[in-house]
Amino acid sequence: MLPEVLNHLQALVSYDTRNPPRDIGTDGIFDYLRSQLPGFRIEVTDHGAGAVSMLAVRGNPRRLFNVHLDTVPSSEAWSADPHVLRVTEDRAIGLGACDIKGAAAGLLAAAAAADGDAAFLFSTDEEANDARCIAGFLGTAHGFTEVLVAEPTMNEAVLAHRGISSVLLKFRGVAGHASGANAMQASALHQAIRWGGKALDYVEAQAHQRFGGLTGLRFNIGRVEGGIKANMIAPSAELRFGFRPLPSQPIDGLHETFGTLVDAGAIERYEETFRGPPLPAGGVADAEHRRLEARDLADALELPIGNAVDFWTEASLFSAAGLTAIVYGPGHIAQAHTADEWVALEQLQGYAQSVARIIGSKAQ
Repeated sequence: MLPEVLNHLQALVSYDTRNPPRDIGTDGIFDYLRSQLPGFRIEVTDHGAGAVSMLAVRGNPRRLFNVHLDTVPSSEAWSADPHVLRVTEDRAIGLGACDIKGAAAGLLAAAAAADGDAAFLFSTDEEANDARCIAGFLGTAHGFTEVLVAEPTMNEAVLAHRGISSVLLKFRGVAGHASGANAMQASALHQAIRWGGKALDYVEAQAHQRFGGLTGLRFNIGRVEGGIKANMIAPSAELRFGFRPLPSQPIDGLHETFGTLVDAGAIERYEETFRGPPLPAGGVADAEHRRLEARDLADALELPIGNAVDFWTEASLFSAAGLTAIVYGPGHIAQAHTADEWVALEQLQGYAQSVARIIGSKAQ
């Protein structure tokens, strides 16, 4: 099936679906997908701001395959045109080839090779931290009970991953001359630094926490800014941080902890700017039960089971809506978002063959 997969991947990579700038409409790549899925019922939905989804259904399946078509922006470090697929002896190179247009090409090839019931959901906003496509789909009476979400997992079924939360934290100070005795407590920047120290200490104390092969709490302070100059007490400061909890660590509980590490009067604003639940979703008590359900599905589909991963995927959104969700796709996450991004040819072929096997034949 590899020649068919590469033909599709060449076409898919040629479409500019970089996100940002989110300049994606209902034509272009979606016209190509429509043309390659004869016999499928097609529904294309524009969710606004470059978020477009396409549901393609043949027969009456209960299982859904999902893949996003948007890519990260290309950098100047690319050695050739990122929208022209290059194929070497063992890899396919192009923007999105690994993350994750290679899987989309595999779905198209599998749909032509097997005539069983099948359902594909294509989306274009995964790279934006603004999951309009999946949220819109899950708000419909879709009727699916299982989903395989394509991300680079080396063709192994991933049953668990971390959640993610991003936060904007603003501190309030009192402007004044830095020579004042009150500078230690009045400075918003001092409050931000004190908060950061306590946050790092707290995260290090969570190193013993475990779930499904994952250990500890991931945490990062990504940006700190504020103040005016060295001899002025900073009247305000802004800090942006993020954390990635285990499925067994409730996100709301962590927010409560991070929001109370300094005196309440020092915090002017605490705002969660993005949240993605862990996989499996559903709360601490239910997480292990749902992971075992996903393992049973992987076994039934004869998919090799891989380790839990630290990166976040939209599989958790499906899980939170009650579907049994698995992350499964070609390629290695180390190649995602890199210059001269690539996916191994054997990975593309293996993925397409496994999807065709899962779809099966009407004659079976």
